[in-house]
Amino acid sequence: MSLLAVGINHKTAPVNIRERVSFAPERMNDALRELVSTPSVSEAAILSTCNRTELLCNGGQKASNEIVDWFQEYHRLAPGEVKPYIYVHPDHMAVRHVLRVASGLDSLVLGEPQILGQIKDAYAKAQEAGTVGKMLTRLFQHTFSVAKQVRTDTNIGSSPVSVAFAAVSLAKQIFSDFSKHTALLIGAGETIELAARHLHGSGIGRIIIANRTVEKAHALAEEFGGYAIALKEIPSHLAEADIVISSTASQLPILGKGAVESAIKQRKHRPILMIDIAVPRDIEAEVGELEDIYLYTVDDLQEIIQEGLKSRQEAAKQAEEIIDTQVIHFMGWIKSLDAVSTISQLRQQAQQIQQAELAKAMQQLNNGADPEKVLQKLAHAMTNKLIHAPSAQLRQAGYDGRAELLQAARELFELKPSDN
Repeated sequence: MSLLAVGINHKTAPVNIRERVSFAPERMNDALRELVSTPSVSEAAILSTCNRTELLCNGGQKASNEIVDWFQEYHRLAPGEVKPYIYVHPDHMAVRHVLRVASGLDSLVLGEPQILGQIKDAYAKAQEAGTVGKMLTRLFQHTFSVAKQVRTDTNIGSSPVSVAFAAVSLAKQIFSDFSKHTALLIGAGETIELAARHLHGSGIGRIIIANRTVEKAHALAEEFGGYAIALKEIPSHLAEADIVISSTASQLPILGKGAVESAIKQRKHRPILMIDIAVPRDIEAEVGELEDIYLYTVDDLQEIIQEGLKSRQEAAKQAEEIIDTQVIHFMGWIKSLDAVSTISQLRQQAQQIQQAELAKAMQQLNNGADPEKVLQKLAHAMTNKLIHAPSAQLRQAGYDGRAELLQAARELFELKPSDN
């Protein structure tokens, strides 16, 4: 029995390789069943994201080569195309790798929380396909527990390390109760999507998304219970916004001083926080001169990001210590499995002795024997038979000078040192 983590990620392979080895969600069940059909693999789960594709398996001694060969053949790749980028982590290294990934320590953005949800999805799909058993189930459960501990006991995810996170963190410093406020997001790209996700997760009251392509804005707004508008409609809705975050690819400003002045008048000079993440800028620099407008650019956020990154790096050190301990605990559980069959045999042997002696005692009672004498005889016979084999082995160990076996017996049976 051997645990293996086999795969590629953003550190080992460029995107043109990573996209060629991703697993389509609709084919995941078939892929999992095909993987466990290889001779040395008994359990398997597949994690496939934009930044990594990993196969987590339980298998025999030949599993490593078989998994790599299957991986290449499944994606119709020649050995030289992907093999240089593949890593193979066995046993405790596999456990450590999975725990680090789930805790966000191996992510492109240190400490990002999305990967844990993706691992949970991978486990659910493996359960659905019937490709996980005792070993991987225990590993996944342990992984979820450790990832939660890392989140609870460290600040790995609390400090902003992305522009979108930094923008929302800045907004939270200014507006104490998000539920009473409205955010206007200009654009519909990845940064705005992340900002919308952070705002929604922080309980923002309302989200308006403006984009040149209204259909794209509508798709994003629908995900977060927001409202979509076209860019030309911004002046009509700007007065509703307490927070404006903009990130488009426009070569010209989207918001000018005049439109913002008009919005401030409609708001009766209630302030607006404006964060312009775009390069070139979406909001005219002169807007920052207006009273009741707090305008920040992407450069202003860099200090927040650097402080957040430093904080997460410190938290990552604490997380590594937690993971070191938890790897030992899990490997201890694996080692304990070696004792299961021995314990089972010992229990079975004791039960056989118990049943045989109990049958004799019952027969004696049925024949009218004195119950007290029958019980005494039963206890005596069971004691003798249970300790006969250990006693004989210990006597021989003493004769042979095997002090280590005698010491092991004292530990096993919790015997106190003799007075002699």
